[in-house]
Amino acid sequence: MGNYGDQARQALLDSAEELFATFGVDGVSNRRIAEHAGNANHSAVSYHFGGREELVRAMLTRYADETRRRRGQLVAMLGPEPSLRDVLSCLVLPFTDQLASMPVPSWRARFLRQLRAVPSMVDVVTGATVEDTYIDDLIKRARVCVAHIPDGVLTGRSWLLGKLVVDACADYEARLQREAVEPDWTGFARFLVDAAAGMLEAPVTCEGDFLGSRTVSAWP
Repeated sequence: MGNYGDQARQALLDSAEELFATFGVDGVSNRRIAEHAGNANHSAVSYHFGGREELVRAMLTRYADETRRRRGQLVAMLGPEPSLRDVLSCLVLPFTDQLASMPVPSWRARFLRQLRAVPSMVDVVTGATVEDTYIDDLIKRARVCVAHIPDGVLTGRSWLLGKLVVDACADYEARLQREAVEPDWTGFARFLVDAAAGMLEAPVTCEGDFLGSRTVSAWP
């Protein structure tokens, strides 16, 4: 069990995740986050994190080590010539496993969806991206599996897949809160991998660069 400062930080992170997921990043004040966390100090966010951007960075990276460790386990099980679905599973499962480990309701996926909708947070998200050599290697392996797809098209589809994964997980997360259904994140992950593989391998009828350069990481 951590000390009081650590517990206070975790309570603020949990509070911010729920409030941001529900009301949006720009719809919640630091004071409201502190109050929702049960902290009598209305300046608690500034005290523990320094400000709003630092709080968001801490929220983005709080599960990074756990996710990277899980991804490493999955990568270690890959054969020398993995299929596209195997590679995509290594990208998707660490995130869905993280969500599966959380109590219902969880707010993680819905928070990430809200964050993507705030233009002012693009630099914060980019700056908080944790170096993960597994992801770089997996993207290279995925490109080998779909080498017939033009690079520009593949880049755009990869960005779409990142959005698909976050948005779909957010919707499923909300459904688990709304309805009395048994969580099945493993089955949901397989559903996402099927959809992702289908999108990446789909025939190309136009090679236009319709999305332009994207600076936000494709994967959560």
